[in-house]
Amino acid sequence: MNKMWRTVTLILALASALPLPAQQEVTTGSAQGIQKAIAALEYRWAEAQKVGDASAVDPLLAEDFVNTDANGVVDGRRKLLSNLKGGKWEHNEISDVKVTVYGNAAVATGAWTGKGVDGGGTKIDRRERWTDTWVKTAKGKWQCVSSQQTEVKNP
Repeated sequence: MNKMWRTVTLILALASALPLPAQQEVTTGSAQGIQKAIAALEYRWAEAQKVGDASAVDPLLAEDFVNTDANGVVDGRRKLLSNLKGGKWEHNEISDVKVTVYGNAAVATGAWTGKGVDGGGTKIDRRERWTDTWVKTAKGKWQCVSSQQTEVKNP
């Protein structure tokens, strides 16, 4: 878990130290475009999860992606993609998506409700709040570098 927080802290520190041209880009209105693009990626991820399509999520995740699930288990990209395959859902939906842009980094938050069985065979019936950290790569592609979910006990 300390590794994840160090990664998130480093990403946010780097984003805050961006040179002025990158910061000007955000203040000239393109932040809204980035917010919409990241939100669209989040909804694409959610739709792929709903139908168990790990190949659609694969390019959205950085190679060193870190996930902390609602039980506090920390895993990487491979485990998350494996859990997406073959899930069977009665209900699987995200909502309340909000994106804040920090130059070449962005933090997306939202809510998720799901009822069904994930690709790992785990029965799930819960609500969660989630936080995803996205970074724009050198090739200009947005990728998620970390994700964290927290179960909502009493909605």
